[in-house]
Amino acid sequence: MTSIIHFFILIPLLGFLVSLLLPPKNEVVISRSAIFTVGLQLLTAVVFCAYWLFQHTPTIEVKDFSLFSSPGYEFLITFYFDGITAVYLLVGAFLSFLVTIYSRAYLHREAGYKRFFNTVLFFYLGYNVVILSGNFETLFVGWEILGISSFLLIAFYRDRYLPVKNAIKVFSVYRIGDLGLILAMWASHHLWHENITFLKLSNHELVHEHLQNHSWVGIFISLMILLAAAAKSAQLPFSAWLPRAMEGPTPSSAIFYGSLSVHFGAFLLLRTFPFWEEQTSVRILIALLGIITSAIATPIARVQSSVKSQIAYASIAQIGLIFVEIAAGLEVIALIHFAGNAFLRTYQLLVSPSVVSYLIREQFYNYVPRQHTFEDSLPKKLEYTVYLLSLKEWNLDSFMNHIVWKPLRRVGRKLDFLTHNRLLMLFVPTFLLALIAYNFQDKLSAQSHLYLPILFAAIGLLMVLKSYSERKSPQMSWLLLIMNHFWVALAISFNEHFILEEVLFYLSGVVIAGGVGYACLRRLKLLEPKVDLNQFAGHVYEHPKLTLVFLLAAMGLMGFPITPTFIGEDLVFSHIHEDQIVLAFLCSIGFVFEGIAIVRIYGRVFLGPHTKHYHETAYRSS
Repeated sequence: MTSIIHFFILIPLLGFLVSLLLPPKNEVVISRSAIFTVGLQLLTAVVFCAYWLFQHTPTIEVKDFSLFSSPGYEFLITFYFDGITAVYLLVGAFLSFLVTIYSRAYLHREAGYKRFFNTVLFFYLGYNVVILSGNFETLFVGWEILGISSFLLIAFYRDRYLPVKNAIKVFSVYRIGDLGLILAMWASHHLWHENITFLKLSNHELVHEHLQNHSWVGIFISLMILLAAAAKSAQLPFSAWLPRAMEGPTPSSAIFYGSLSVHFGAFLLLRTFPFWEEQTSVRILIALLGIITSAIATPIARVQSSVKSQIAYASIAQIGLIFVEIAAGLEVIALIHFAGNAFLRTYQLLVSPSVVSYLIREQFYNYVPRQHTFEDSLPKKLEYTVYLLSLKEWNLDSFMNHIVWKPLRRVGRKLDFLTHNRLLMLFVPTFLLALIAYNFQDKLSAQSHLYLPILFAAIGLLMVLKSYSERKSPQMSWLLLIMNHFWVALAISFNEHFILEEVLFYLSGVVIAGGVGYACLRRLKLLEPKVDLNQFAGHVYEHPKLTLVFLLAAMGLMGFPITPTFIGEDLVFSHIHEDQIVLAFLCSIGFVFEGIAIVRIYGRVFLGPHTKHYHETAYRSS
């Protein structure tokens, strides 16, 4: 029975790899390959779940293999199957199968036909890794696959301004969720002193024993899990990303942002429920968040002029209620609600083009007077206030911009005096001096050992923020991101004994990916008269191969799953002590915003309307 679990990962993985090799012009072969992959997954899931039910629903754990191990550290891949997994597996397989069939005709003669099915299968691979994950590390692998594939799907119409802009915006919010998950994993390692599996997490006595003496650590982990869940499921204050994600093709909007991807916050809460079920304050907070989100998203959905945005906010409101059900311990009701909401939103989004077309024609022949609604019974001032706030979507975008993005850009712009040459002249000698100090660290005081790691991590974070706000040189922005990893490695080396093999393994991925990415930018600079970050340049038009190589380098540098950088970043946190929360925050914020800065470079240099006006210019929105 355990061996079949592997097939749920292997089938979408092999389907994705095969789809990469298919000829881009042959739509029939591409679509049939994708339909066969997802159809086989659905058939396997139905047969397996029927057998699993016949066997009285046993909980299955499969400890597979270790990606990397060193003294005191192991990155273990583990899979887990229970009732929650079964529901998500069946719903995901069935809806993906329907949407894949729908996409075959919907995307006929689209320039990116093959690219769409490649990305959908890649997304579906990440989906299965998440729902079958047996520990936080495995879940984070799938979580990262979902993030980058979401970006690629939203920016599918890569010659248009708004899809690319909104793809970067959505990816940025996803990275905030990554911050919560990274810190939850770090604190969890120190609480359990191992890579805790979800099977052990469901052991009530074990959880109670550990939290009895570490209650504040438990609350911190729960709050970070809630942060990740709220960002992924578009709960307040992150709700504005979901309607922006609808800029992609309608099938991808239906299957991922209407039904599957947006419910992963609920999945994370369901999976970790045994950990925080005894923390009453956390349960109240989750319920309040769900109620407030639902109360605000419902009127926003009622005033939207776009059918996709209306469905998005309606889905957010329902997920808010699912959060309330999970907080109340109603797991079965939450799973039924998830399945119902997923099916409904998929159906609504798939039929929305036809419904809109029908209503546009019908309004000329049949007039339907406005119906009396609940809001009409409210005092007029309150009614108009709610209406205007809902029309402006409660300024959630502006709120996030003023609270998060603008302050960080402001810090980065304080470093505008740094040019390419000044950067090398200032920071390379400083780094060499730090290396010399590292060789003589036995002679340093205890206070130096306490504050130097924080100082070096802060320097790395400043480099990331400077890269994030850089407008002139993509090459300098890229160099700053490479240097961040070196400063983090140095900070951890001062913090505790970071053996040479671990450092080399971590930085090998950074050097290779960073070098390839820098070479791509240098090559583009030779080919194009002007390359900057002031606007979207759309160089994918004339340099598609260079764009692909740079995308692979970008994924390697930001720590895409299974790369040395990804494992190295996890390795870094294993060397940060539980009382060094400032150092953990600096490193995690640096890694998270580095990913945003990398995607920003990729988007502004290679995507969007082309700067050369003799190319066809698309509409701003899809």
